[in-house]
This record gives sequence, C-alpha cells and structure tokens, in this order.
Amino acid sequence: MSTSEPPSYTPDIPTDPVTKTTDTIYIELTPHDLDSRAATLFVRSPSAGATVLFIGTTRDSFNDKAVSSLSYTSYTPLAMSTLYKIASTIHQKHALAKIAIIHKLGECPIGEESIAIAVSAKHRKAAWLAGEEALEMIKERAEIWKLERFEGGEGVWRANRDGGVGVRVRGDGGEGVVEGDGK
Repeated sequence: MSTSEPPSYTPDIPTDPVTKTTDTIYIELTPHDLDSRAATLFVRSPSAGATVLFIGTTRDSFNDKAVSSLSYTSYTPLAMSTLYKIASTIHQKHALAKIAIIHKLGECPIGEESIAIAVSAKHRKAAWLAGEEALEMIKERAEIWKLERFEGGEGVWRANRDGGVGVRVRGDGGEGVVEGDGK
C-alpha cells in the first residue's frame, strides 16, 4: 500500500474554524493560525491555581530527513466528537477547571503551531498530567492525519502520532511491523 502523495496534493479542509464550546470545554479545528493566547484565556479560572499550555510545532526534520511542511486533514465531524470526548474524560479524571484543544488543519509550515492544549486545575500536578494525557489521547484516537512533505517533494501520510514513516504504531506507542515489507 502506497502512502505517498504528489507535491501538488491538497487535502480538503474546512474554510472556517469548526468549534464546540461549553462553560468548561473548548474544542476547535481550524485552517487558520492557532491562537494559544485565546486558549489560555478560555481556561483561566478563579478556582485554578495552575494553567498549563502545550504548543506543538512543525519540526524541520523527521528521522534525519528534511521536512518542508506538514498538512493536516481530518474527518471533521468524527474528529470533533472524539476531541470532545477526550476533553470530557480528561476534565473529569483530573478535576480540571477548564480545558481547550485547538488543532490546525491544512498547511502547517516549519516552526508553526499545529496543536495547542490548555488546561487549568487547582494544583499544578493535575494540570501537567492532564495536558500530557490529553496530547497522547489525541495522537492515539483523533481522526486527524498528516501529510508530511520532505525536501524534494515526496509526501507521506502518517497517523497524527509518533512513529517511523510507513511504520504501524501500536496502541502502546511502540512501533510494529513496517507496512508492506512482508514481515
């Protein structure tokens, strides 16, 4: 199975942000630059003594290959539902005051933000743990995919998680058999 795309491929993405908001949860998939300050302001609460903000950015390399850009796409209705379920689970598990998850769709050049997760909690330990767990759950479960383009024009689709190009990623985060290598 080929995971390569020509340099001219452009994923279909919404032209406007798609959001779902409650008093304590904010979810957004957007083709625009991320607004990490807005995420931080959303989670601000007089009952929270800790606010943690994680910002994921596009690196310039992957496994010693020069990356020119990433392009994210999703099955937006399902991804929004999954992100909301993740936020709800994390919110309850860590007794958060609030949580915000914003993910970029479309082109994401080198050095630009692709995801912002902001959480607030009474204490810092819960906030740190919640932010990390939210990120890992998003990478594992959200219906968001990235087209990683390398210098020279080659593009490779990958699940939005850590792992080698063309390498299946197991649920525990480890790498499995390289797809298509006959092993």
